Amino acid sequence: MNKSKNSEFSQEFQVIARFAKALSHPARVAILETLAEKNSCICGEIVDIMPLSQSTVSQHLKELRDAGIIQGTIQGPSSCYCINFDILKKNFESLNNLINKLTQNCGQSEAISCEVDPACCT
Repeated sequence: MNKSKNSEFSQEFQVIARFAKALSHPARVAILETLAEKNSCICGEIVDIMPLSQSTVSQHLKELRDAGIIQGTIQGPSSCYCINFDILKKNFESLNNLINKLTQNCGQSEAISCEVDPACCT
């Protein structure tokens, strides 16, 4: 039986990666913004607002749902979605903790870019 390569990494890293993947497309960010602006669950309107086909919007909603960032119900042809703010906040905290850990590990209070310090890239 093959073991998933993801299982070789900590649960924390897997959650951060799933969260980053869910936010890695501008359509998904736009969907979240739309849900936040409406401040309620949205049924069907998302497809009307997005400049994408229904099937493409459904795929983006699936990515957000799989990451737990949105939650919803599907009843026949109608789907209602809203942001799961508890999960969203928890994921941002995990990502922020990782960034803090990375900057602390290199002894910097802020990340060094190669433009600021070319020696960091050698």
